[in-house]
Amino acid sequence: MKKVFTAKQKAAVALEAIKGAKTINDISGVHEVHPTQIQRWKQIVQENAAALFADKRAKEGRDREQLIDELYRTIGRRDIELAWLKKKLQFDP
Repeated sequence: MKKVFTAKQKAAVALEAIKGAKTINDISGVHEVHPTQIQRWKQIVQENAAALFADKRAKEGRDREQLIDELYRTIGRRDIELAWLKKKLQFDP
């Protein structure tokens, strides 16, 4: 039967492997995880650790500014269309 690990369990095993206090085989025996899987989790943590410290506010601000720019462009187009329609609907007396 396949054993399912939570994200928290995977992180704990990967961090234990990164610390290097125990060998991968020792960790494997304690947590009942295949050594290859531990190596994968360790690699994932090491590759993505920088993302934990990324400035998320800058990204959110950029997304927000892009949305605002798109909305202003849409409003501008609607204003031009509205002006054109008003001009076409005016009847000369």
